[in-house]
Amino acid sequence: MEPVDSIRVRVVYALPQRQSTVELVLPRGATVEEAITKSGMAAEFPAMSGQPLQCAIFGRLVALDDPLQDGDRIEILRPLIADPKQTRRQAAARNPINRARK
Repeated sequence: MEPVDSIRVRVVYALPQRQSTVELVLPRGATVEEAITKSGMAAEFPAMSGQPLQCAIFGRLVALDDPLQDGDRIEILRPLIADPKQTRRQAAARNPINRARK
């Protein structure tokens, strides 16, 4: 049984071919950055440590110094490899229906 002043959180990181989830018990008031450090994800995924981290909790962007709540799921986000707007424009240009309207 955990102490009353602790919280349970999960830290997740996903690559196209693999994902990792670590469950942690942290003291109440712990931050996103503390959870990531304690998770050991940087050692498991060395490429992650060479770039500034962006994180989300249940899909909502958060800062590394944001405090955590019991039950939070911290998602470590990967950088985008393509601009989503540009990708949609290119897909629309390839669509024969869109070309016929011009």
